[in-house]
Amino acid sequence: MDIRQLKYFLAIAEEGQITSAARRLQMAQPPLSQQLKLLEEELGVKLVERGPRSIQLTEAGMLLRERAEQIVELTDSTARELGDYARGVQGTLAIGTVSSSAAALLQDRLTLFHQLHAGVKFELHEGNTFRVIDLLRKGIVEIGIIRTPFSGASLECVYTPAEPMVAAMTAEDDWTGGGDSIDLSELQGKPLILYRRFEQLVRETCLEHGFEPDVFCMNDDARTTLLWANAGLGIGILPKSAFGLMRSDNLRCKEIRAESLRTRVAAVWMKDKYLSALAQKFIECFRGESSRV
Repeated sequence: MDIRQLKYFLAIAEEGQITSAARRLQMAQPPLSQQLKLLEEELGVKLVERGPRSIQLTEAGMLLRERAEQIVELTDSTARELGDYARGVQGTLAIGTVSSSAAALLQDRLTLFHQLHAGVKFELHEGNTFRVIDLLRKGIVEIGIIRTPFSGASLECVYTPAEPMVAAMTAEDDWTGGGDSIDLSELQGKPLILYRRFEQLVRETCLEHGFEPDVFCMNDDARTTLLWANAGLGIGILPKSAFGLMRSDNLRCKEIRAESLRTRVAAVWMKDKYLSALAQKFIECFRGESSRV
C-alpha cells in the first residue's frame, strides 16, 4: 500500500464510480480497477460493494477512507513545508478554526504574527469545535482556535479576555429605541437564532433568569446566525467579536447584559505532544495579554 494507491482509492470513494474516478485521474478504467483489486488483496478485506451503476464503501472501506484522508493530507502538508524550507521560506503553519473565532483571530493576533514572521504561510481547516479538536488529535493541525465552552482535559490553552454575547437584529425588529444593550429578560418570547455550541449556555442562562428561550433556528456557523438575522427571521445570539463577520447596514448589535453569558476565544494544542517552532511563536503572539491556564 502506497500513497498513489490511497489517492486512487479516495478518488473512487469520492466519485462513487470507477469510471468517473478514472476520468478524474486521467487514466483508463481497467488499470484503476486492478489497483483497487490489488489493494483489497493486500489488506485482506473487501473495500467496496460493486453495483450496476455505482459502488458503495464497506465498513472497512469507510475506515480506510478516513485514514487515507489523514495520510494524504499529512503527506501533502509535509511536501509543502519542505518545499517552503528549500526555498528559504520559514514554513507553513496548520491551524484549525471555528467561524465564531475568526474575527477575534484576525483582529490583531494574526496580523501581529504576520508582521513579525512575514515568510510564514498558513493552512486553515475550518469546522466546529469538535472537528477542530479531532484535527488536533489526528495531527492534521498543530493549533486550534476555538471558543468556550469546551472540554480542555487533553489540551493546553491560552485564553483571550471574556467577551459578552450580543443580540443581532434588523432595524425593523429593533425594539430598544436605539439603545446599545439589552437585559436578557427582553429576549423572552423572541425567536432566537444561535450557533449550536452556545445552546446549553444560552438555555441555562435564560432558565436562571426565569424563562425558557424560544429557539427558532439552531446552526453550526456564526455566519449563518448573522445571515438569518439579517433576513429578519429572528434574533441572532453570538459573541460580540463575531458580529463583524458580516457587514450589513440593516443589522443592529445589542450587548446582552448577563454576566454568565460570556465566552472566550482560546488557542489550544495537545498536551505532551511536539510543537513546532512556528507553532510556539504563534502562541507567543496569541498570548499577548492573555493568560495561560
